[in-house]
Amino acid sequence: MILLIDHYDSFTYNIYQAVAEMGVEVEVVRYGALTVAELLAKKPEAIILSPGPGHPDALPESIKLIQTACQSIPLLGVCLGHQLLGAAFGGNVVQAPVIRHGKVSPVRHSDRGLFAHLPQPLPVMRYHSLVLEPETLPECFEVNAVATDDNSIMAIKHRDYPVFGLQFHPESIGTPDGVKLLKEFVSGLKRKAAVNG
Repeated sequence: MILLIDHYDSFTYNIYQAVAEMGVEVEVVRYGALTVAELLAKKPEAIILSPGPGHPDALPESIKLIQTACQSIPLLGVCLGHQLLGAAFGGNVVQAPVIRHGKVSPVRHSDRGLFAHLPQPLPVMRYHSLVLEPETLPECFEVNAVATDDNSIMAIKHRDYPVFGLQFHPESIGTPDGVKLLKEFVSGLKRKAAVNG
């Protein structure tokens, strides 16, 4: 089962639908409805941190969840969820150079991991006014994608743990290959389950 933490955002259910259509059980839990211990007691195979309004500093329970779960449970952060990942490891979240709400940007990506075999550049849909500050991005993260129009960080991956962040919206029709990114995350879970029996 994948836990999807809802940070009070309508996009949460688009992510839910996209992932559930892949044949995996997804449980949506609204931010603050359960403690970190109660969330972890559900024994999720993975946790997806949804988009949402506001700043990661206003969501201390999600920061705590990331810090507690990151070594053992795969995490995927989308938009605000991506920013939460960076903040949980000590990075700063700052005003974006240009506010992007409903704007498509081309991104250059690593062509590895979640991005393997995707078009280069990759068009993605953006809905955000905050970004991870490149100068304070913790060294434990590698940058997997950068917007070519403003050089904002669009994707990160932890160097040691199964932790991935996407600043853009993979569930959006404006990200034509976004479902492939989500499928690669889910496929990684299925491969891990097969190995662990």
